[in-house]
Amino acid sequence: MIAPDQFYNAMKASGIQLFAGVPDSLLSSLCAYIDDHSQPSEHIITANEGNAIALAAGYHLSSGRYAAVYMQNSGLGNTVNPLTSLTDPEVYRIPMLLIIGWRGEPGVKDEPQHVKQGRVTPGQLDLLEIPYQILDAASDGLKVLNQAIETMQITGAPVALLVRKDTFSKYKTKRQTGMQSTMKREEALRCLLAFSGEDLIVSTTGKTSREVFELRVERNEPQRDFLTVGAMGHTASIALGVALGNPSKRVICIDGDGSALMHLGALPILGSQKPANLIHVLLNNAAHESVGGQPTIADQMDFAAISKASGYTAYAKASNEKELTHAWQQLSQQAGPVLLEVCITTGSRDDLGRPTSTPEENKLAFMKVAMS
Repeated sequence: MIAPDQFYNAMKASGIQLFAGVPDSLLSSLCAYIDDHSQPSEHIITANEGNAIALAAGYHLSSGRYAAVYMQNSGLGNTVNPLTSLTDPEVYRIPMLLIIGWRGEPGVKDEPQHVKQGRVTPGQLDLLEIPYQILDAASDGLKVLNQAIETMQITGAPVALLVRKDTFSKYKTKRQTGMQSTMKREEALRCLLAFSGEDLIVSTTGKTSREVFELRVERNEPQRDFLTVGAMGHTASIALGVALGNPSKRVICIDGDGSALMHLGALPILGSQKPANLIHVLLNNAAHESVGGQPTIADQMDFAAISKASGYTAYAKASNEKELTHAWQQLSQQAGPVLLEVCITTGSRDDLGRPTSTPEENKLAFMKVAMS
């Protein structure tokens, strides 16, 4: 395996002076090391991957120096526009190093939402005409990095490292979030499911949907939840579509802070549509917990002001079960859209499983309830 400290120091020595991106589980140790050993102005966890590309471009324009942008391969979709219309050699020709976690690599077992993405990732890079090299545990990491940097300097354009599973040795972040709550996400979800009754639920990607699935099994209840296993950042928009599609049923959107931040512009669109049947729950632990626990800036944000400015009709906040019960009683009586921010701590059960139904089975079960 490649030691994160050696790889980080080699990037710095090669002229990489800024690090930006959205954390990925395959890159979690490298991302954690970067975060612990960079100055705040040298490492920025962005809302989405396209933001990071633009940030790296602007940094090069004003300094002539290079940036590294890290992401999961599912985030390539968010980068297509800035990579083709901003940094591309046929436009501005702006160099940067892309570090891409290769989820769903053919032949490597992974979750359903990663399978196709993993299969098409090399083809996506070829289509974008971005030179890339594969990095794995057996690689001479410094040699591969130096070759990529040399290519970047020759072409003056983006190059990529496609990183396989278990490439980097383990490193755990020492940084703590600013959230003061002691309530776990699963505790909050247990309350919300008890409150929801016959409502439709749309839950965000990662551990949230995994816990919702297991709690339904624990409660011996039929599935009435759309478990958004992919499409990070789009949970609120899916929920809005569900609410508009069947105004007679109440819809509960269970979102995460990283997901909400990724496409924050969805909130004013949701507010402008005024779906009276929608409750937007934001589980805020100020962390990208499902991919390693790297921090977000959600503990510094005023979601009350954001929801008001976005056209939501009401807002409440809770940090424990008693407050959550009171906030639910308050908001559930009002016409939506309303925002309920639930402050939680990080952490989940070691034995947390994954949905045993396929995504298509989940879709069909949800539609059966939603259209009844």
